[in-house]
Amino acid sequence: MAEKLVEMHPWADMVKYARSGGEANAIAIRIARAASGRDKVAICGYHGWHDWYLSANLNSNGDDSLDGHLLPGLEISGVPKNLRGTVFPFHYNNFDELEKLVKEQDIGVIKMEVTRNQGPENNFLSKVRHLATKHNIVLIFDECTSGFRETFGGIHKKYEVEPDIAMFGKAIGNGYALTAVLGRREIMESAQSSFISSTFWTERIGPAAALKTLEIMEREKSWETITKSGLSIRNGIQSLADMHGVAIESWGLLALTGYTFSSTQALEYKTLVTQEMLKKGYLAANSTYVSTTHTPELIDGYLNELDPIFKLIRECEDGRDVKSLLESDICHSGFKRLN
Repeated sequence: MAEKLVEMHPWADMVKYARSGGEANAIAIRIARAASGRDKVAICGYHGWHDWYLSANLNSNGDDSLDGHLLPGLEISGVPKNLRGTVFPFHYNNFDELEKLVKEQDIGVIKMEVTRNQGPENNFLSKVRHLATKHNIVLIFDECTSGFRETFGGIHKKYEVEPDIAMFGKAIGNGYALTAVLGRREIMESAQSSFISSTFWTERIGPAAALKTLEIMEREKSWETITKSGLSIRNGIQSLADMHGVAIESWGLLALTGYTFSSTQALEYKTLVTQEMLKKGYLAANSTYVSTTHTPELIDGYLNELDPIFKLIRECEDGRDVKSLLESDICHSGFKRLN
């Protein structure tokens, strides 16, 4: 499995495995800090639940530093206060913000998702790579979500920018518990000066499943199929929105396509979609993790069932009380304290 991953990513030399994305993130950060000899990390994206990541919400600007990184409202109870000032978020495509962090803080690691809801602009990824190289900063690409969805391997291959460490999860084992951390030899060997371990690292089911998954992916070119299907879903939903005069904003990778209602009642409408689609036999919200089993026939059926719900939403935009249609609480936009 390690040989296959390195073959797919010639810039890398060594691989470590974990069983979850959060664990892989923690491993990558430990190795990168050891390699750089510096503690401070600049991050962009969602990277799990461990102390090192949540410590960003301990910074002096309050407990909302991570709000722009997928999950707003993350609580930090139990995270040691002495981690304050070790992790600094920056916004995607805002190179000036990252460059300022590097100048003002002793940043040793840059960790980011290659892309999530939008693609790079103005050579953003190339600029990040150059900045990291110039300042001897270890660059980590977290591809636990993006890996294998648009390319056979990391989506960084699409943009032709190579990190020092990359991480893969979710798709790599097709549901079996496996994540991988791969990187350059001079970086990965820094693990020898620290302690990283797990009782289950000798378990063979995950790597065996991943080898078979990669074999099928390569044979079927699954990334092409799910990207095409995702585009079909996105275009279909946009057509429904246009037909009913419902304003939406689409986002995400095509193979992980999503949309948000452009309305003050967006969460009510999202709840209504889930409620009504469940009655029709679909587990659906406002995003789709596309798989090769999402056939054109299944997609057409999904869109047909979604059509009358968008009609209902138009009626609500025109004055109908959406709350009278809901049979449950309104879904959350993120995490919030329950009193």
